[in-house]
Amino acid sequence: MRLLLVEDDHRTADYIVRGLTEAGHVCDLLRNGHDGLFAATSGGYDVIVADRMIPGLDGLSMVKAVRAAGVRTPAIFLTSVGGIDDRVEGLEAGGDDYLVKPFAFSELLARINALGRRPAAQEQKTVLRVADLEMDLIMRRVVRHGQPIDLQPREFSLLEVLMRGEGRVITRTMLLERVWDFHFDPKTSVVETHISRLRAKVDKPFDTQLIHTIRNTGYSLHRPLSQ
Repeated sequence: MRLLLVEDDHRTADYIVRGLTEAGHVCDLLRNGHDGLFAATSGGYDVIVADRMIPGLDGLSMVKAVRAAGVRTPAIFLTSVGGIDDRVEGLEAGGDDYLVKPFAFSELLARINALGRRPAAQEQKTVLRVADLEMDLIMRRVVRHGQPIDLQPREFSLLEVLMRGEGRVITRTMLLERVWDFHFDPKTSVVETHISRLRAKVDKPFDTQLIHTIRNTGYSLHRPLSQ
């Protein structure tokens, strides 16, 4: 693979480059965030490895800018900043992995190889379709069998999560987190109530049911088995 390493510590950088080269990879080394951003957005890399604490443009800002430019190249943060909040911040900035110094080179190599095996990221869908149900994410419009369906914002978000997970079981906890941003159980029937309303609009007026309850687990949206 062709790798981009953005690291300003000479000793660490030389150690990583030597190890990656011995492992059969081609590694380009840059020592500040501005150069790293230019190289990363120029394309051609399989994985980016970036320290967070680099001069010019810090690693976090660099990866954010790379993602803003539409570049989906997998990125690993390699840094001494290792608190839980720091890790979360790195992943939310667009990082795919986060390794804290001091580290074992074998682990870094394994993580790079794992990211390199991932299939290339696809463009984000703007229209979701399951059977005769269609959701336009740009126009915020839902149609089934040619008939428009009027959804409230929360119902739209709920249906979007179910459609993106077509055929998979989406648990109540997952829905609470993704639709309501609850990271705890509110001990209410809010999910069940909204699922009932959604079914009344998406399923009830039509011949086939798309939203299914998975007992004691959650819900699944999928096309009829005969299709």
